[in-house]
Amino acid sequence: MRISRRVTLGGLAGTWAMKAQNPAREPGAAAENPAFAPIEDTPGLPRVLLIGDSISIGYTLFVREILAGRVNVHRIPTNAGPTTKGVENIDSWLGKGHWDLIHFNWGLHDLKYMFDDQPQVDLAQYERNLARLVGRLRKTGARLIWASTTPVPNLRVGPKRIPDDVPRYNEAAARVMKQYGVATDDLYTFAMKRLAEIQIPDNVHFKPEGSRALAEQVASAILAELPGRPTR
Repeated sequence: MRISRRVTLGGLAGTWAMKAQNPAREPGAAAENPAFAPIEDTPGLPRVLLIGDSISIGYTLFVREILAGRVNVHRIPTNAGPTTKGVENIDSWLGKGHWDLIHFNWGLHDLKYMFDDQPQVDLAQYERNLARLVGRLRKTGARLIWASTTPVPNLRVGPKRIPDDVPRYNEAAARVMKQYGVATDDLYTFAMKRLAEIQIPDNVHFKPEGSRALAEQVASAILAELPGRPTR
């Protein structure tokens, strides 16, 4: 029975990881995507919150599967979008409950080019917004893990994104995280080493096996940073 349940969970996660790949069709409600559904906490286990865009939506169910019985893995009930959306919504996303750890990312939507052929959020504003968001996250008292933004393929993608912008935005984020002493889960480097294997061609998103690989990295980072566990 246990093996059967694992296969079912993995299949469900893979199905929804694929559905999260197309932003135009991305589910927007808990009833449509189980990654957004609220979970019932198992008493005595740490509470972790995932914040991020469709990349994190793709790996959420896999992270829950990997950490089942060890961690209560929650996520915000939407795509976190750019940092401007985060600034507007962070209070409601955090709620009033206690968080032991928050794993978070913004970036792919910030560096996305809009109709005026400018990034949705320019680099300087991105850094300022991130500093504001980290300041708010620190008030929760939770351990914080920043996830570096994953790569953009060196091919034409829509909406327009430029591969070299990702390291630039990650460098800006790194300055903020260094200032506040926030740990980094370097998903960018992790993904770059196997990008042809795990990323969908001509797309910023990942195959189901890619989302699972990211989930394994995320789960490892979470376990390493939870209170009472040795830091990496």
